[in-house]
Amino acid sequence: MQIEEPPVLRDTPKPQGERRGLVLVHTGTGKGKSTAAFGLALRAHGRGKSVKVYQFMKVPSARFGEHRLFEQLGIPIEGLGDGFSWKSRDLEHSAQLALEGWAKAEASIRAGEHFMVVLDEIMYPLRYGWVPLDTVLTCLRERPPHVHVVLTGRGAPAEVIELADTVTEMTLIKHHFKAGVPAQRGIED
Repeated sequence: MQIEEPPVLRDTPKPQGERRGLVLVHTGTGKGKSTAAFGLALRAHGRGKSVKVYQFMKVPSARFGEHRLFEQLGIPIEGLGDGFSWKSRDLEHSAQLALEGWAKAEASIRAGEHFMVVLDEIMYPLRYGWVPLDTVLTCLRERPPHVHVVLTGRGAPAEVIELADTVTEMTLIKHHFKAGVPAQRGIED
């Protein structure tokens, strides 16, 4: 590793634009997409802002670590699905759940009651055609100007990336699964 001098002057100009709601996307093959979104939700909640989290692939009865913590903190989190497609016994039912879940999420976004709405793992229902992309794009464009929306999941459609204000791609460099280490509570949940 090469040691470098820390900067002593700001090397980018300070933005002069108006603050407004943002569309933020976390995508890519690496870990951390949902974790980053949950971090934003915690940051907003910590500032007294109203946050709602929708998880498109988790079942409503899920009790993962984030559910337990968000419940303790008073951040509403709702599972909308029946698990990942390889766990589904009925893909038509999975598609119907995703569409019904999107209706709930869209209503929350359009109502403007939340500072931030997280759409965790929405990229799967979009890519599978379970939720119409045009409907999501229209909602994002028409949302109240103060509402921030965070979308996560692998393979974000180009149209979502184009519309977004901030896109972060998590890149897989190394993963413990490849070394035979299984998922662990508190890390993957």
